[in-house]
Amino acid sequence: MSAEHTSNRFIILALAVGGFAIGTTEFAAMSLVPEFSQDLGLSKPQAGHVISAYALGVVLGAPILAVLGARFTSRRLLTAFMAVFAAGNVLSALADSYITLLLSRFLAGFPHGAFFGVAALLAASLVPRHKRSQAFAMVLLGLTIATVVGVPLAATIGKWVSWRWVFAFVALLASITATCVWLLAPSNHRTGGSNILAELSALKRVQVWLSLLIGAVGFGGLFAVYTYLASTLIEVTQAQPIAIPIVFACFGIGMTAGNLLAARAGDIALLPTMAGTIVISIISLAIYPLTTDNVWALSAIVILIGAGGGLSTVLQTRLMDVAGEAQTLAAALNHAALNFANALGPWLAGWAIAFGAPLPMTGWVGCALAVCGLLLFFVSVQLEKSHPNTAAALP
Repeated sequence: MSAEHTSNRFIILALAVGGFAIGTTEFAAMSLVPEFSQDLGLSKPQAGHVISAYALGVVLGAPILAVLGARFTSRRLLTAFMAVFAAGNVLSALADSYITLLLSRFLAGFPHGAFFGVAALLAASLVPRHKRSQAFAMVLLGLTIATVVGVPLAATIGKWVSWRWVFAFVALLASITATCVWLLAPSNHRTGGSNILAELSALKRVQVWLSLLIGAVGFGGLFAVYTYLASTLIEVTQAQPIAIPIVFACFGIGMTAGNLLAARAGDIALLPTMAGTIVISIISLAIYPLTTDNVWALSAIVILIGAGGGLSTVLQTRLMDVAGEAQTLAAALNHAALNFANALGPWLAGWAIAFGAPLPMTGWVGCALAVCGLLLFFVSVQLEKSHPNTAAALP
């Protein structure tokens, strides 16, 4: 094994650690709501605003940082993004009021999408073209492992020590990532467009928008179920408290496996893998309501629902193919789209529940979203077949 190959593996590992930190703070914050709400005297709506502030930071930060960072190298961008992320989590750990926690969570979320976008492009540049999806999957592996290990660990720390130490731990991981990237990453790698106008050209490409819509809509089904999974386990399945973290771990295991398998399949046949991943989501989400009275059946189907998360990996590769020079912005917007899905799915599921639908019906809401995602995929493929120039920028 050459020294260059070894160095590349360590770079990707460092990026995965950053993904683990981001995944831990994003998902664990939801489990820490009771602790920080009680400590700071927040109402339930205010606690919800704190969670939303992070997602808003992701959606706004991804395009802004991608465009503003067009002139800089990947090493400088990734180091800066992790530094800002670390600062946001340090401030979260020190927050003493609703406003300070709200702003610090927004700051922590701001570099999220841009980090994963640039990290995906850097990882892809370190491997042969036919292994791009697998390289990005290794970066995203940190985030998916966070759903299995990081979130339960954070919940335990938050319950028995302090929620503040969770954010402090995440800040430490971010600092380690920033240091390793600065020391190991190539100093001359750029992620695509050399200027702001080149990056903004992504917004003129039909296939970029269709790919983002596939993620924003199709991925929403997963979050429609995930958001109300704990409530379903308690109120419908009537599972024992010890079963709840186990079922959530099943979701994380499914997402991790789906991420790795979709990446390997995507490097062989990208578009069929995209379609297959969405179909898995449709089937598993449709079956979900039929399993909610049995914790074992529910756990099995939750693994399949989690496996649908592999869509994010192949979507990232698809965006690399259709974005032209605007690689950084398109890659970053993928994560903005997925966070939009994180808002859309729970909102539609919550709306259905508010109008009297039982909790298991969140699966069928999610199924409808996944079907819409598949329809958008077919529109994208047919448009590309009939008008191959749709991957190019519009006049």
